[in-house]
Amino acid sequence: MRILVKVGGAQLADASARAELVRSVAQARLAGLEIVLVHGGGNQIRALTRRLGLLERYHEGLRVTDADTAEVALMVLAGLVNKELAAAFEEQGVRAVGLCGADGSTFSAVPERGRGADLGYVGAVGRADPRLVETLLAEGYVPLVATVAPLAPAEAGARDRFYNINADLAAGPLARALDARALLFLSDVPGVLDAEGRRIAELSPERCAALRADGVIRGGMIPKVEAALAALGDNPKALVKIAPASGKSAVMAALDPDVGTRFTALEEAWTSTS
Repeated sequence: MRILVKVGGAQLADASARAELVRSVAQARLAGLEIVLVHGGGNQIRALTRRLGLLERYHEGLRVTDADTAEVALMVLAGLVNKELAAAFEEQGVRAVGLCGADGSTFSAVPERGRGADLGYVGAVGRADPRLVETLLAEGYVPLVATVAPLAPAEAGARDRFYNINADLAAGPLARALDARALLFLSDVPGVLDAEGRRIAELSPERCAALRADGVIRGGMIPKVEAALAALGDNPKALVKIAPASGKSAVMAALDPDVGTRFTALEEAWTSTS
């Protein structure tokens, strides 16, 4: 079974967190699972842009990425975060290779449009080619994917920088292209919570909309849920969950029905637990 695991930069901020993630991936591999890991790095990009004195702007939760910020995103995501993560895997004897969209033409970018603002070098996943990832998996490596990529050949737009693709929103299209049977968004939350603070075991798009209208899904949970719903739309037959990132068994635990929140197309799905 192939699983795409998405982790954010917050889960990779220090050596101990990276080591814990490696242990959880190693455990899943021993259980016979193939793991592709997609990572973000928003906190790390933010830190470097501030050190460089660059202006930070956001629109609908997406970083407005001018030419200078695009260079920072490439350096941080495909460089600093990706290579520190690869080193953490190798230190624990787990073979891993870091890559971005340009490597093996694994995926290209299309400009993000239709949000009512010019986001600059912000994109979505365009054409994907799974051959490099397939080769790495066949040889026993864990592919570590940074979501920056050059513009797709047929797309109109600037080609002098790589495009920054939100890792949460990239996870669904990449899971589809790589034929993953499960997509796990590992985060710093136990899952989606109801109004009483109880974990919701299963959620449908309709119930998500109702919870958001009632103000139960709010703040930082909104983009997490939107990304999970988009991933479900891209992969309707796959297991899609938001689950906790902590613990040496985080990947295997996230597959348990009693952990995290599963997203399903079934309208009646609405199960809370204590």
